[in-house]
Amino acid sequence: MELTAGNPATPLTSGARAAVRGAPDPAGPEPAGRPLPPRGGVADRAGGALLGLAVGDALGAPAENMRPSEIRRRWGRIEGFVSDDPAGTDDTEYAIFSGLLLARHGSALTVTHVERAWHLWIVDLDEGPFRGAGFSERGTLENLRRGLAAPISAQHRHAWSDGLAMRAAPFGVFAAGRPAEAARLVAVDGRVSHDGEGIYGGQAVAAGVAAAMTGAGVTSVIAAALSVVPMDSWTARSLRRAVTAAQHPHPDRLTRERAVRSAVVIGGYPWTDLAPEAVGLAFGAFAAARGDFRTAVLTAVNMGRDADTTAAVAGALAGALHGASAIPRVWADAIGPVRGSCLPSMRGYHVLDIAELLTPDENETEEPGGGPPGPEPLASGAPGTVAGR
Repeated sequence: MELTAGNPATPLTSGARAAVRGAPDPAGPEPAGRPLPPRGGVADRAGGALLGLAVGDALGAPAENMRPSEIRRRWGRIEGFVSDDPAGTDDTEYAIFSGLLLARHGSALTVTHVERAWHLWIVDLDEGPFRGAGFSERGTLENLRRGLAAPISAQHRHAWSDGLAMRAAPFGVFAAGRPAEAARLVAVDGRVSHDGEGIYGGQAVAAGVAAAMTGAGVTSVIAAALSVVPMDSWTARSLRRAVTAAQHPHPDRLTRERAVRSAVVIGGYPWTDLAPEAVGLAFGAFAAARGDFRTAVLTAVNMGRDADTTAAVAGALAGALHGASAIPRVWADAIGPVRGSCLPSMRGYHVLDIAELLTPDENETEEPGGGPPGPEPLASGAPGTVAGR
């Protein structure tokens, strides 16, 4: 599929929207009950991964930066959307950003491509206050605007944030069944904005999604995530501790959630977006749920901290494992095209469009996850210009 659009600072043209399956006019009403991919197969799992990410993001957003006790005082236990107008945050918009970039360049993706996309689609645009962006994205934005280049652009106080982990799922979708390749590609993306444990967090998520895309069991998904990060890293230790706590017998759900949270959360730490913590909580929720989508996402949400990201990651893992059909339909129907609240250049894209771009058409002969052929230079046009489709 080939997408075309005008300046990325402006909304998609009607022709561009028509080129994306089912993408609506951002100014018009969002559709209810958008058709999901056929049950079973790579398209279903791809849709499940990215729709699961968006659902988890929207469910977790109201609970972001809250403690479980605060969540209980306000809502009891969160069992669904607690907002009248649920929407994703920067997590979903950055996942779309990375998915479009990956669809454009495939396995030939380079740090230069990523840095150029940051400039074209984010840095060089007059987009106001950059609302809702995490600290790592703001630090990267400031460094790039000062003329710094990768990897120096990632030298800020939040290089170990979960900002790469939140946008890592598209790499697992693209490299389905190839965890090492998913980890390699997400590290290329991450070198512009992250370092060290921030990179490891993204690699663990991408590799886990890549394994889940083949229908691997929960244990194999966790093993794939651990296989691509140093075993003595903080990320690996947190992930192992969270999963171990989740798998121990517990008398009830609340006790299990407390055990997982206590295994990885650094008490008194002022920021909740630390990659080793967020990735540990997400995999702990996934393990506690034995991969069940609804349970995994709600477990992550009700543990608080960076709830939108932990639920987005848990949703991507469980969605890739079971497919879009495993997502409660009322949750799936609530997800429309992103609004561009953080990244105006992403406005109008739906995560299911990105899932489609990252998986081969039925009449293509390339291997699943092989992605569009490339490379081609990144054009000065919109992020939706995708080569080879």
